[in-house]
Amino acid sequence: MADLTAKTPCAGLLPLSIGTLTLTEVDPGHMTAVAPLKGQTSALSEALKTAHGMALPAPNRATGKDGARTIWFGHAHSLLIGPAPDPSLAQYAALTDQSDAWAVVRLEGPGAADVLARLTPLDLRAPQFKRGHTARTDLMHMMASITRTGPQAFQIMVFRSMAHTLVHDLKTAIEAVTARAG
Repeated sequence: MADLTAKTPCAGLLPLSIGTLTLTEVDPGHMTAVAPLKGQTSALSEALKTAHGMALPAPNRATGKDGARTIWFGHAHSLLIGPAPDPSLAQYAALTDQSDAWAVVRLEGPGAADVLARLTPLDLRAPQFKRGHTARTDLMHMMASITRTGPQAFQIMVFRSMAHTLVHDLKTAIEAVTARAG
């Protein structure tokens, strides 16, 4: 019988530190897709506040903080990251476990927005893309979710199968930005 060992999506690839920039893998905990049932958006938001201390996010926004965050994930969809969903949410929304589906990394340091500017068409400068802003977008040739989590920090998510490509593309961009600054 095969001896299977669970590995994180970026096992053996991260952490990475180049110049003043760091790229680390994030253990997001539970990841649950949340889709409100018809007419239940307000009730779901209240139930989410009661159960997890955060409301449903507006489009292109995130609520909560590290360890317990809900991010906008597209039209009428959010992603609860961190805690397992309280069972009471099921009466207001379809809940789908996504815990093993995503690679989640954190890019942090001076120039983090410059690194991402090489890979995505979004304007991620702080005045336009503030803490708590999030977007589903292209990252090179992958679909990604990018959320600003701090003044010089971003959470980046891609499908688990793209983890190696994500790290490669980010490393290449970090090296270019660091060389240019040096």
